[in-house]
Amino acid sequence: MIYLTFAIVICVAIVQITAFMREAQAVRDFPPEGRLLNVTGRQVHAVVMGTGPDLVLIHGASGNTRDMTFSLAPRLAKRYRVIVFDRPGLGYTERLNSTGATLLQQATLLRAAAQQLGARRPIVMGQSYGGAVALAWAAHYPDDVAALIPVAAASNPWDTPLSTFYRVTSSRLGQVLLVPLITAFVPKSVVETAVEAVFDPQNAPHGYAEHVGAALTLRRVSLRANADQRANILSEIEGLLSLYGNITAPTEIVHGTADTTVGLQIHSAKLVEQIKGATLTPLPGIGHMAHHSAQDGVVAAIDRAARRSGL
Repeated sequence: MIYLTFAIVICVAIVQITAFMREAQAVRDFPPEGRLLNVTGRQVHAVVMGTGPDLVLIHGASGNTRDMTFSLAPRLAKRYRVIVFDRPGLGYTERLNSTGATLLQQATLLRAAAQQLGARRPIVMGQSYGGAVALAWAAHYPDDVAALIPVAAASNPWDTPLSTFYRVTSSRLGQVLLVPLITAFVPKSVVETAVEAVFDPQNAPHGYAEHVGAALTLRRVSLRANADQRANILSEIEGLLSLYGNITAPTEIVHGTADTTVGLQIHSAKLVEQIKGATLTPLPGIGHMAHHSAQDGVVAAIDRAARRSGL
């Protein structure tokens, strides 16, 4: 028995040390791109570039600022003051709690961070999960959003169950046992395959996988935060539905017709009817990552929203 206990302790130590070393390497390879703010006692990572009307970009699940800074933010910085945030628990923004930061908690933190940077009433664009955060921001703080651009945003309830991966990694046992194993031993090829899959039916842009810093998401804190957020989002969307009528900002919704991750008909086709004055731009044949695969369409929607808001 003593030998078995000793073997278990050694295995656990190997996993934890390997996980720590891979996390340290991820930080060395993909350091913060911007500044680290102290917002109500929490660390928030923000990248700021350009001049013009304030525009906040919010990334989706498993992402970080690098998803937006690959090409979209630099392009928009030619005529906007672009602010890109890491969401709580991802990238270099501190995790808010151990149960999964709610959409409202995330929106409240990012709103406070934007105000700290002098953006009291920014245009807000969010993609996928980030689109749900943007909707929560606009619904709970309607006077603090100049215009709203949900891109492939999760916005309405769905009936497919949570995937096995997220059921396990959001469980207490999975977070203790499985998450460190993923951090320690998942090969780079698995991450690259996952990146390619989210772009389907398009391919990821050349250089995207090298830029985006997926290794940051494989850190234990980020795997746990992301899993908790994914496990909780459906019930939070159900609670957010009744507040869409509060949204007063000019709203330009963008969604690819070939998106199988967040389906257009389930989400944006309904959302356009739930927000007064909203418009929907379907992007034919485009998948989930429209802000890369059909960037012209997303930029045009941001410009239209800015014009509608008088900016």
